[in-house]
Amino acid sequence: MDLNNLIAPVLSLGGLGIIFGALLGYASKKFAVEVDPRVPQVRDALPGANCGGCGFAGCDAYADAVVNAGASPSGCPVGGAACASKIAEIMGVTVDTSEPKKAYVKCQGTCNNAKEKYEYYGAMTCVDAANIPGAGSKQCSYGCMGLGSCTQVCLFDAITIEDGIAVIDEEKCTGCGACVDICPKAVIELTPMSKKVRIACNSHDKGISVKNSCAVGCISCGLCARNCPVEAIEMVDNLPVINYDKCVQCGICVKKCPTKAIANLKKDQKVAPKAKPATEVKEAKKTEDK
Repeated sequence: MDLNNLIAPVLSLGGLGIIFGALLGYASKKFAVEVDPRVPQVRDALPGANCGGCGFAGCDAYADAVVNAGASPSGCPVGGAACASKIAEIMGVTVDTSEPKKAYVKCQGTCNNAKEKYEYYGAMTCVDAANIPGAGSKQCSYGCMGLGSCTQVCLFDAITIEDGIAVIDEEKCTGCGACVDICPKAVIELTPMSKKVRIACNSHDKGISVKNSCAVGCISCGLCARNCPVEAIEMVDNLPVINYDKCVQCGICVKKCPTKAIANLKKDQKVAPKAKPATEVKEAKKTEDK
């Protein structure tokens, strides 16, 4: 075999490789997209959950938006105030590390409290069941369906289904909002952690319609709004809405609510005993006198 016949093709291919390599090297520098060094720095400051709670596709997209699109450094609900402070330091800006929010289920429609229209044996997700006639098996068309679509999207195992409704573990909840977005009944909302007086009903019906559906539903009587000393409660579409900028957490609305549709989540709360009716007091007095 004549090696001279191989030298020419090898040299030709080698030369072409060098030429194309040089061209690619030049093109990579000439047309390179410059990446702001702060983007990877912001990305490293994020927890990396990729939950989408910031409103972007993931942590990479959010980091790019902070640096190049002016997104808020406090946009990551999972990282909280500490993460926001780190990002603000990288960006050389100040940030409002406002109070974190946690998910809250505005429903007490447990198996004992909420009435059922029929027994449901279909698809076991709220999203699917909401599309069937009647929008679910519960008599109340606004309440928690208890089929767990929220549990499926929670990346932090902060939600369980107990006694027919979703229950949030505040210790695990990061406030990412994934459960809020998936709930077909809009029964989950993000609420400031320190605000323990909360509306525990999502129904927009009133009076007898609510009583026929749930034992603890809001009947839209308006007692809470009329008795609030700081006017922090407004009736909107038959349901009380609390303005937490005004609310002083006095708990008067909780005591006035006849159906217990307003909850006070303070762990150390001491509820004053209810006053006995006048007739019971008189009967007790007679018994003591005998």
